[in-house]
Amino acid sequence: MNNLLKTVTSKAKIRFQHCDPFNHLNNANYINYFINHREDMILEHYNIDMFKMARETGQSWVSTSNQIAYLKPAFLMETVTIESQLFRESDSDLMVEMRMFNEDKTHLKSIIWCGFTHFDIMNQKRAYHSNEMNTLFKSILNPIEAKTFESRLLEIRSKKATV
Repeated sequence: MNNLLKTVTSKAKIRFQHCDPFNHLNNANYINYFINHREDMILEHYNIDMFKMARETGQSWVSTSNQIAYLKPAFLMETVTIESQLFRESDSDLMVEMRMFNEDKTHLKSIIWCGFTHFDIMNQKRAYHSNEMNTLFKSILNPIEAKTFESRLLEIRSKKATV
């Protein structure tokens, strides 16, 4: 497990039906692009199929929080690059940071922190990660120095960063 990527990257094209009248990605749709990216990447890189897991074990993750900042618009038919990393984990919770850039990563367009809780669907209560999952999460953990979303935004803005 030592050679697993801690930051995973994919590309997406901004589609017409997700845009507002100004040809910008609609604010609500940023989350869809981020979540689709993460679902694809955890399957591709970590072999976690959340939907198969839910069917077979009755457990998966539910979204518990999102904090998002829109820094620059994503435009209709633009290809964007999305990165994500697990930056905090516990026995039942995960925190993931995702960043959307223009295709060549010279402009950061949006950043989001997403919280997820492992959940037992059948019993309708929090579930705890297996030892195998805990081992995986510790191996891909990529901590962020900032303790709050607001301090992370200040850090990014002060660097005029592309992160």
